[in-house]
Amino acid sequence: MARDKGHLTDLQLRHWIKAGQPLAKADGDGLTFTLSAAGVAGWILRYRHGGRRRELTIGRYPDIGLAEARGIATLKRAEVQQGRNPAAEKQKAKATAAHDWTVRDLARDYRAKKLVSLAHSTQVSYGRHLKRVEKKLGALTVREIEASDVVALIESAGLTWGESNMLLITTKCLFTHACGKRLINANPCHGIMLSALLGERPPRRQRLMLAREELKLLLAAPMRRRNALAIRILLATAVRSAELYQAKWADVDLDGAQWHIPKSKTGAAMDIPLAPAVVDWFRELCMLAGSSAYVLPAHSRSRAARHGGDTHLNKDTLREAIDHWLRTAKPAVRRFTPHDLRSTVKSHLRALGVPRDISEMCLNHKLSGVEGIYDRHTYFEERREALGKWAAVLSALTATACASPGAWRSASARAAAKAVSSAGGSTTKPSRSPGCSVLLKVPT
Repeated sequence: MARDKGHLTDLQLRHWIKAGQPLAKADGDGLTFTLSAAGVAGWILRYRHGGRRRELTIGRYPDIGLAEARGIATLKRAEVQQGRNPAAEKQKAKATAAHDWTVRDLARDYRAKKLVSLAHSTQVSYGRHLKRVEKKLGALTVREIEASDVVALIESAGLTWGESNMLLITTKCLFTHACGKRLINANPCHGIMLSALLGERPPRRQRLMLAREELKLLLAAPMRRRNALAIRILLATAVRSAELYQAKWADVDLDGAQWHIPKSKTGAAMDIPLAPAVVDWFRELCMLAGSSAYVLPAHSRSRAARHGGDTHLNKDTLREAIDHWLRTAKPAVRRFTPHDLRSTVKSHLRALGVPRDISEMCLNHKLSGVEGIYDRHTYFEERREALGKWAAVLSALTATACASPGAWRSASARAAAKAVSSAGGSTTKPSRSPGCSVLLKVPT
């Protein structure tokens, strides 16, 4: 029986593509032109092997034209006559090619499929260490990586114990992804113990509590005004520094004296009550923020430009401002980090007689045990009272610090005071920040 072939023409193919209707049209002897609902046109060869019906995808049209598709189909039918299975061989070749992935290929796939779904802070941390993996191992194939390669990577990096641990975790996640893709059967990171490479983890630095005299010096520190106000707000609210530098005006209700903090990987969503003094600090930040949607917009225009024209303060800015002050002014203040301000607040709240549970709630810590499971009360009013007491202490310390001889005041504060003095009273300035359309009252 003669083969039925050559049914299709290029004119027909172009007409069907233009019409855009999904279809499958046989050219004869198993060669079929297909058009998907998405408009993707291609060639399929249908044949039988081992008593079963098989399909081989030849390629897309018009990358492979009608004449070329017929030529390929002829060759593949000849292979079938020889007892071979072209579809299975193509799949095997594809799998072999996948097994030849480099570590750089794997890292690219991991970023696209896994890293993007993680929290932003995790993306930043893992991304930093992925670059180290690529630099050291990127050119090697995934299959050739052994535990000794990972050990060499960690030892040559010269990182601290904590950063080395994050490098190991990141590398392990990367090769777990490879296992999931069946590029390898076992993760080369399994069994590697950082304590065996670098010794036991050093004791973590104990969080410190700044004494009142230290706080007084901090509250009068000569810093950029936005940084100084940010530190005051951290002290008054006990929030995490990331919660402040990522805050948006849309979440700050100054009329209602509260600040909504969205849920994150470090804590549940929470409404923070704001004492009057803290509201005033937010109002001043509002004036300084200009048209930014962020409470603490980026200082650098280039940083803002890289993020679409508006973004928040760099995560290291406050820490660097504190370090610069400690290094240059050499105040009688122990070295501390922004996170130490949380332990400072907790300790001072307890000293003010605030119950432990309330102080923990002020820091957005979960209550422990059964109590934490069943107690869903937010203790908003109790927290408002506790943070109000603490804000009063900070206001008194600020007043004392600013009244001291030679105490530093910002240029804006000095200008405002001069304007008030000449006017014989208080003055107001309009603010135009999104979500913060308020009048800023400068106290006399």
